[in-house]
Amino acid sequence: MIAVSHLSKQFKTPVTKEGRFKGIRTLLSRDYRIKEAVSDISFSIEPGEFVGYIGPNGAGKSTTIKMLSGILHPSSGEVQIAGMNPHRERRQVARRLGVLFGQRTQLWWDLPVCDSFDILAAMYGLSSEAKANQLNQLVDLLDLSPFMDTPVRKLSLGQRMRADIVAALLHNPDILFLDEPTIGLDLIAKRNIREFLRSINLELGKTILLTTHDMDDIEQLCGRVIVINDGRLGFDGTIDGLRRRIGLPTLIRVTYRNAIMLHDLQTEDSSLKIISHEDRSLTVACNREQLTAMDALKRLEQLGEIEDVHMDEPDFEDVVHRVY
Repeated sequence: MIAVSHLSKQFKTPVTKEGRFKGIRTLLSRDYRIKEAVSDISFSIEPGEFVGYIGPNGAGKSTTIKMLSGILHPSSGEVQIAGMNPHRERRQVARRLGVLFGQRTQLWWDLPVCDSFDILAAMYGLSSEAKANQLNQLVDLLDLSPFMDTPVRKLSLGQRMRADIVAALLHNPDILFLDEPTIGLDLIAKRNIREFLRSINLELGKTILLTTHDMDDIEQLCGRVIVINDGRLGFDGTIDGLRRRIGLPTLIRVTYRNAIMLHDLQTEDSSLKIISHEDRSLTVACNREQLTAMDALKRLEQLGEIEDVHMDEPDFEDVVHRVY
C-alpha cells in the first residue's frame, strides 16, 4: 500500500552574517547551509497495517509524512501510494489518503462543524448519499452530534480533534496519516480516539501510519514500529523486537510456598540477576537475549515450589529513549 525507496529531503537556509547591517548582508548573501531533514530511508507498509513512526523532535517524522502525502517534494528517492506517485498523481492519491496534523485543523474556524463537512464533501465530489452515509457512521462512532452546529473556534481541543478525524475520513480513504492526533488531550479523550482508531483498523481494514510522542499510543495501537533519528532509519520491526534489540531486562517476580535459600540458585552467567529477596519472594532481572522466560523459570524452580509468577517487560518509553 505504501512503498518508500531511498527517500531524502534537504532544506537550504541562508547563512546569518555577523557585524553591522547583518540583516541586510544576510538578505543579499548567496551563502547557504544545507539541512538534511530526511536521509535515504526505505520501508514498505502492507494494506491493513497499523504502523507507529516515532523519533525525537526534529527527527524528520513530519517531513516524511508531508512527502508521503504530496505536500513536499523529495530531494531524491521515490514514494508510491497504492502504486501511484503522490507528486505526479496528486488528485488520485488524495482520494486514497486521509491526513490529520494534530496541531493544525482542516476545519473552517468560524463555521459550524457541519458546514465544514459540507465544504469538504463538495471538494471531494461526494454525492449527497455518500456524504450522508459516511457522516451518519462517523458522527455516531465519535459522538459528534452535540456540537455539529457549534463553530469550530468554540470547540474544546478534544472535540476539535474528533471532528478533524471525521474530516480526514469523510471521503472514505484507504490510508490514514496521523501526526500527533492525541497531542494535548486528556486521558478520556485519548482513550476514545484510540478505541476509534483501533476499530477502523481492525474492522474496516484502514492502513494507518501514526507519528506521536505518546508511547502509550504506540504500545496500545501499533503492531509495528519504525524509529527515525536525525533523519535516518534506526529500527523497523515489532515492539518486542525493539525491546530485545535494546537489551533491557524483563523483571520476574516469583512467590514461593516456603522460605527460600538463594545459594541454591544456579546463576553461572549474567542472564539472570537477583534484584531483591524477601523470605518467600524473589525478583530477578532476566536478559531475554540470553535466556528465555521458560528457562529462567526452570532455574527459579530450583529454589522451591512456585506459588505465583509476575513478569514485567521493559517500559516502552525507556526502550525508545535508549534508541534516541
